[in-house]
Amino acid sequence: MNKYRIIYLSVLLLVLGACKKDFLDKTPDEDLGIEDVFANRALAMQYLTNVYSHVPEECDMRDIAVGSNPFVGAADEVESTWSASAVYQNYMNIGSWSASDNPGLWAPFWRGIRKTNIFLENVDRIPISDLFTEANREQWRGEVYFLRAFYHFLLLRLFGPIPTVDKTLPFDTDFSQIKRQPVQQVVNFIVQDCEQAALLLKYQVADKSVDAGRATAAAALALKARVLLYMASPLWNALKADGQTRDMDLANFTDGDGDHLFPQQVNPNRWRIAADAAKQCIDQCEAAGYGLYYSADNDPMNSYAQLFLENHNKEVLWAKNTFKAQFPENQASPNGMGGTSGTAPIQELVDEYEMQATGMQPILGYNSDGTPIINAASGYVEAGYAAAAHPQLYYRINTRNMYVGRDPRFYASINFNGQYWRTRRIDFSRQGTDGADRSATNFTKTGYLMRKMSSPAVNIPQGIFDNKTWIFFRLGEQYLNYAEALNEAEGPVADVYKYVNLIRTRAGMPNLPTGLNQDEMRERIRHERRIELAFETHRYFDTHRWRISEITQNMEIHGLNYLAPVSGWTANAFYERKAIEKRVFVSPRHYFWPIPLTDIVKNPQLVQNPGW
Repeated sequence: MNKYRIIYLSVLLLVLGACKKDFLDKTPDEDLGIEDVFANRALAMQYLTNVYSHVPEECDMRDIAVGSNPFVGAADEVESTWSASAVYQNYMNIGSWSASDNPGLWAPFWRGIRKTNIFLENVDRIPISDLFTEANREQWRGEVYFLRAFYHFLLLRLFGPIPTVDKTLPFDTDFSQIKRQPVQQVVNFIVQDCEQAALLLKYQVADKSVDAGRATAAAALALKARVLLYMASPLWNALKADGQTRDMDLANFTDGDGDHLFPQQVNPNRWRIAADAAKQCIDQCEAAGYGLYYSADNDPMNSYAQLFLENHNKEVLWAKNTFKAQFPENQASPNGMGGTSGTAPIQELVDEYEMQATGMQPILGYNSDGTPIINAASGYVEAGYAAAAHPQLYYRINTRNMYVGRDPRFYASINFNGQYWRTRRIDFSRQGTDGADRSATNFTKTGYLMRKMSSPAVNIPQGIFDNKTWIFFRLGEQYLNYAEALNEAEGPVADVYKYVNLIRTRAGMPNLPTGLNQDEMRERIRHERRIELAFETHRYFDTHRWRISEITQNMEIHGLNYLAPVSGWTANAFYERKAIEKRVFVSPRHYFWPIPLTDIVKNPQLVQNPGW
């Protein structure tokens, strides 16, 4: 016992001695205060860069790290390869998550908000010089107004009504007085910051300079339009998905003082406000030179694929630089190419891609045993194999017919069995080059992998990766935002058709049929968003704001028979549809995330969300 005590005391003395030495050996900038930082342009710039550090890494769909992206895997888009203990989205999908056990997506954004307020309160201290003009000051101020709005939005979309904070709070603040604001007030706060930012910032079209990735006026207008679209939607606007007045689960949700946190009355004018904001964003961005991205050859598949590979192109309103981030490529790549086969699209998403020739959906629904109800008029054939390759090689000879003749975005978004990728054809069957027998865990659980955003030039075994960005806002989204809001405000008027058809034309798809009524157009727009914005972190929040997640996230999902004891892309057994998982969604509980229990305990004014 004495021996261990001596060892412990010796280690303690060494640690204390090291601490003392470190304290005495500090460099001059280690004790800088806020006044010192903002008295120096270079240090203030470093602080501004640090304010950006809380922008999440949504390109990382493993959701292992704080700030990453569980939303694609928790929507009806992807099934994760990794076990439930590895990624949180799997807990979400089976309903096994709680206020005491959730990812750290509450605290980081509040830290970011605190930094934005510190910056805004001190930016006027930066001295004017040859390297820092008054115009620079206003630019930086605009960036931080945008970031404050963005961090509030990231909290709002997850937790619903939140406190709004527009100043730094001293450490001796009585935080028990901080309470949640009604959702309309939160939206108003975000909109105000966006408008202020848009006045101060520039439109930087296709900016590939060292400043690429910093906030722009286009980003501010895009965020304003998106948050107003959310505010108009059923979940936020006192409606059920069917357009009827909502039941009392959220209408009766109040804070500790009894103040209602959600609207009590439906306000149809919110759709008009959202439509006007989206149109303002579109018009001002297009006037500045933004536009839909087209590849040099105008090929629909290439235009869509390269939109996510040519960084900061003319369609991008704001994106985060992730540089040579390896995890997105590892997740999307087959195990036979050095990847982890991590992001596996589900069969229900694959079935959503229309037939190019007819513009019709191939699958109308599902029988009780999960088999598809095929739309014969669409031209879709499930069995058999292609006798010839596609003229532009979207697919090769002997490709399963279920993948033939689909929307070009399908080939840019989904890697399927027999598809050519990088240097060869993929074989996801059990004994295949990319199949289950190659790895105990790293194989696709659905028979598909996400191709969108993945680069054909990457070679994982050789360590060859490309610089990447994650697009938070792009013009194509704004077209669909505008069409949706305008349809709800006025019905399927000419502009609704115009902006949806612009998206479809770029994709090489036929225009929408004329004569749609408002309900039919609504379903068309929702379908278009599911395809055009797939894997971009929209679907999870779209189904929530439409209040349909109790359907889309509460079902049995399917894939292919990846454990069939066959090899090759022409083996029939592989293409049998199999149930993968029964997902769970409880309404209203799962429409908003729980505030972490530790924060509820610290401040009872932060009333917990319904159902938690």
